[in-house]
Amino acid sequence: MARTATIARSIFRQYDIRGIVGKDLTTDVAYAVGRGYATYLHEKGISGAIAVGRDNRPSGPDLRDALVRGLTESGFDVIDIGTVPTPVNYWCLHHLPVAGGIQITGSHNPPEYNGFKMSVGTGSLHGDEIQRLYELWTAGQFPQGKGRVREEDVLQRYVDDVVQRTGKLSRPMKVVVDCGNGAGALVAERLFSRLGVQATYLFCDSDGTFPNHHPDPTVPENLEDIIRAVREKRADIGVAFDGDADRIGVVDGDGEIIWGDHVLILYARDVLARTGKGQAVIFDVKCSQALPHEVEKAGGRPVMWKTGHSLIKDKMKEMHAPIAGEMSGHMFFTEGFYGHDDALYGAARLLRIVADSGKSVSELLADVPKFVSTPEIRIEVPEEKKFGLVDEAVRHFRAKYDVVDVDGVRVLFGDGWGLIRASNTQPVIVARYEARTPERLAAIRGEMEGWLRSNGVKV
Repeated sequence: MARTATIARSIFRQYDIRGIVGKDLTTDVAYAVGRGYATYLHEKGISGAIAVGRDNRPSGPDLRDALVRGLTESGFDVIDIGTVPTPVNYWCLHHLPVAGGIQITGSHNPPEYNGFKMSVGTGSLHGDEIQRLYELWTAGQFPQGKGRVREEDVLQRYVDDVVQRTGKLSRPMKVVVDCGNGAGALVAERLFSRLGVQATYLFCDSDGTFPNHHPDPTVPENLEDIIRAVREKRADIGVAFDGDADRIGVVDGDGEIIWGDHVLILYARDVLARTGKGQAVIFDVKCSQALPHEVEKAGGRPVMWKTGHSLIKDKMKEMHAPIAGEMSGHMFFTEGFYGHDDALYGAARLLRIVADSGKSVSELLADVPKFVSTPEIRIEVPEEKKFGLVDEAVRHFRAKYDVVDVDGVRVLFGDGWGLIRASNTQPVIVARYEARTPERLAAIRGEMEGWLRSNGVKV
C-alpha cells in the first residue's frame, strides 16, 4: 500500500485508535497500524510474536486481515486468537509466547465504530506512544520480513484459569447475565455454569450488530431488560457487559442499578480485609464521594486519578495498588489476577464476594453514605473543540471554587461536586453531578450546565 494513503490523526487517541469504519477507519488504516506498531517494536529492539484478537463486529475480519498483513510484512509472527473479549487478549500476554498484543474492538461504541487496543509486553500502549505510531507510519521506514501466522484457541484455557482463581460459589445464587450480544457471549455460559450459578442468559448469542440493545452498561436504558428479568426471576443479582466485556454493569436483587463506584466499594472492602490495610485503591474522577469515604473506613488509601484503562493501570503499578476501578465499570485487579480490566473475571469475583457474605448486594451496601447523583451524562461536542472547552471550564471554575483538575475539572462545592471532562473515545464531554440533597444537586447542575450553554453547548 502506498504510504500516501490518507489517515486521520484524530483517530490516534489517548489510549487506543478508534473511528467510524469506512470513513476514518479503513483497511488502509489497519495495515498502517500493523506497520507502525511493528516499526515501534523494531525501534525498541523488541522481537517475538504478536497476539491478534477481535471482537464480534462485522468489520473485524477485514480489519484483521489488513492488520496482520502489516505485521507479517514487517517480519513479525502473529498468533491469531480469533474472536474474543478484549480481556482475553490481555490474558494472552501472560500465557502465550508473545511480545505484545493488538485487539480489534469498538468497545462500547455503536456498531459502526471499530478500533485497536494495543499492548507491548504486558502493558498498554497509550499517550505519546500511540502518536509515535502515526509518526512512524508517516516516515515510511518499515522493517521488512515475512512473518508467519498461526491460530490458537484460548477461550477454554482462559475460563479454566478464572474458575480456578475464583472457585465455585459457596452457596447457590440466581444470576441474570446480559451480554448485549457482545463478545462476552462467547464466554459467559461456559464460565458461569462452571461457577455453579443458576443463570438466566439475556442476549448471550454473539451478534456484533447488537440487535437488542446497545452494549454499554453505563446507560440506564441499556439495563432495562436485565432489571426486568432480575425482578421477574427474583434473582439475587444481575451482571451486564459492554461490547468487548471489559466493563461490568451490576443490578441488585431489587432491580436497582449499582454503579461502578459502589461495585468498587465491595471489591475494596474484600481485598483490604483479606490482604491488609494501608493499601492504595485507585478510582477515577467520576466516582462518588462515598467511595473514598468507604475506602478510608476500610483502612485503605483512596487515590483519585484520570479516567482511562491505560492510565489507571499505570497508576496501579506506580502505587502497587491491589485494585482499581472506574465509574464506567472498568475494574482492575492485581491482587489475585493480572492487573488489567476484565468484566468477566470481575463478575465471577463479585459473585464470590456476595456468596461468601451470606448477604444481598443491597445489604452489603446499606451502610454506605447516601448521596443524590446523576449517571454519566454525555454531551456532544465536536472533536476539535472538546478539549479547549474543558480547559476553559478549568479556568472559569477555579476562579470561584476549589477544583480537582487531574482529568477535566471536578468542582468542589462543599456539599457536592460537579464534573466536566473530555471523553478520550468519542466526540463528547462527560458530565456528572452529586450532592447531599436533590435541591443542591439541581443547583450545582444548573450552574455548571448554565456555563456550558453560555459557551454554545447544547445540554
